[in-house]
Amino acid sequence: MLLLVYTFNFLDRQILGILAIPVKSDLGLSDTELGALGGIAFALLYSTLAIPLALIADKTSRTWVITISLTVWSGFTALCGMATNFWQMFLFRLGVGVGEAGGVAPSYALISDYFPSHERARALAIYSLGIPLGSAAGVLFGGYVAQMIEWRTAFIAVGVAGVVIAPLFRLIVREPKKVPAAEPSPGEPAEKVSTVFHILAAKKSFWFLSFGASMSSLCGYGIAFWLPSLMQRSFGLDLIGTSQFYGAILLIGGTIGVLAGGWLGDYFGKKDRAAYAWLPAISFILGVPLFAGGILSSSTTAAFLFFLIPQALAYVWLGPVLSAVQHLVPATMRATASASFLFINNLIGLGFGTLILGAMSDQFSQTYGDDGLRYAILSALIFYVAAAALMALAGKHLRSEWVE
Repeated sequence: MLLLVYTFNFLDRQILGILAIPVKSDLGLSDTELGALGGIAFALLYSTLAIPLALIADKTSRTWVITISLTVWSGFTALCGMATNFWQMFLFRLGVGVGEAGGVAPSYALISDYFPSHERARALAIYSLGIPLGSAAGVLFGGYVAQMIEWRTAFIAVGVAGVVIAPLFRLIVREPKKVPAAEPSPGEPAEKVSTVFHILAAKKSFWFLSFGASMSSLCGYGIAFWLPSLMQRSFGLDLIGTSQFYGAILLIGGTIGVLAGGWLGDYFGKKDRAAYAWLPAISFILGVPLFAGGILSSSTTAAFLFFLIPQALAYVWLGPVLSAVQHLVPATMRATASASFLFINNLIGLGFGTLILGAMSDQFSQTYGDDGLRYAILSALIFYVAAAALMALAGKHLRSEWVE
């Protein structure tokens, strides 16, 4: 059920990417405005509200927080189908972000409560399959509905489906018994909420992991949002052809990458905690030249083959890094630690990835026309190189800062 809800999380989050061209045409948007809708409009409140909602989840019920969040973000997704201008869509996307802020961090904490340390990277990787599954579902479903009916119907349909699932989730998913916090000694003050922030702030591995993930997300979210537009502008695919092309890449490459990352993280991490960070670093470096080959190719067949492998490599980090973050604090602080990590990752990566690529596309298009987007995406690959460097630095600190 957590996987199903996360699939809807990414379906609702990413469906705008495949619908970008009809939305842009209907609402009269520039690439910069479209990038803002795909990024900062969603990420602004999504990032900032994640921490207080995670604190509530740690103190009360994680399943209730997830249930209410699913209802809210699904309702606002449906409202996106009724927008008539940029600012209406911007406000509705803010609402989607408000709802989704309470979904992911409490889910990480639930899974970490259910599974022992040596299985968590794999368990979190299976949960993270919601990213490729939801993204692929958004691309395939959105593309077909937009071409056969209209883009507004796609938003409304997936939003209503999420509202229907919310009460079922609450009925099925049970709250595991939480590990009780240690009782303070007589005269010793009770543990404060700020304690988790002090613990994380003192750990270099937290900062390197967070900013490394942010750099990868700048490129990853940017590519996820803009690649469908690239396939239509520079490769001449129609909406359904684009949805089939990119949906297959997300489904095949993403699924393999997420599962491989979880398995490899647990396997090598048992021998050396640094592997939880070094494995993503190697994956990012290997993916850059392959992404570049796909972007610069002139054949859709060649582009598919080039994109498939790096799409898998780009998802390897999820299981290992998310597991590592869970092990930087005691069990009672996991949702808040996850939200703190997601705050940095999403505010930077999700908030500005699509916007930066959209602005770069507008600039390059003045010289290269429709191929401007191609060169914008190519330039953004530098963020994967930065991500690899930061993950490599995180590795050695994980050895001494790990908490069982």
